[in-house]
Amino acid sequence: MRKQKTSRAAARTAEQLLLLEQLKHVADGLGQTLAPFCEVVVHDLLDPGHAIAAIHNNLSSRGIGDPATELGLARIADAAYPPVVANYANSFADGRQAKSTSIGIKDSSGQYIAALCINVDLTMFHGLQSVFAQFSRIDAGNGTAPQESLDPVGADGIRRRIDDYAARLSSTPRALKAEERRALIVELREAGCLDVRRAMEIIAQHLGISRATVYSYAK
Repeated sequence: MRKQKTSRAAARTAEQLLLLEQLKHVADGLGQTLAPFCEVVVHDLLDPGHAIAAIHNNLSSRGIGDPATELGLARIADAAYPPVVANYANSFADGRQAKSTSIGIKDSSGQYIAALCINVDLTMFHGLQSVFAQFSRIDAGNGTAPQESLDPVGADGIRRRIDDYAARLSSTPRALKAEERRALIVELREAGCLDVRRAMEIIAQHLGISRATVYSYAK
């Protein structure tokens, strides 16, 4: 067996060896970045019986030298197989749900020689989703809760209100028409924004008009 593997490696081109080595570096970087929820695996498709050449953040309990998966074998059999299969449902041996992406790597002859596979453990994310849903739940109460806003009125608050107003009209602050700007000033006055220090200057700058024009709308 050892002689067979050595012979196979010797038959590889320098290009194939270089691509495989560079792919291992990519996997190492992704593994460090996406730890601990994401397993990153390099498959050597030139040796399908011992395909796993590198594995980072091992979530599947596989090891170096383990055989290729069904998807890897499909790529070996068909050079026209899609180079990227993204976000497909998968599962680990113990039943944990996973989301996987497989990226095939070809050499200059068009032959698949390797694959980079990313397997995300969804278990913790599903748990976090439930936690966040519980945390963000809002009760209607018994009708006695006060109507309250925690939005402070200030320069940023004025700009945000202007942006929101323009968005409701599918427009931008500087593209608002004169009648739309007048209606905006009414909203800002009712919200107490015109009482903010330098409010007219802030509004004028954000709308791209003069302060005199803002004062005229405010009358």
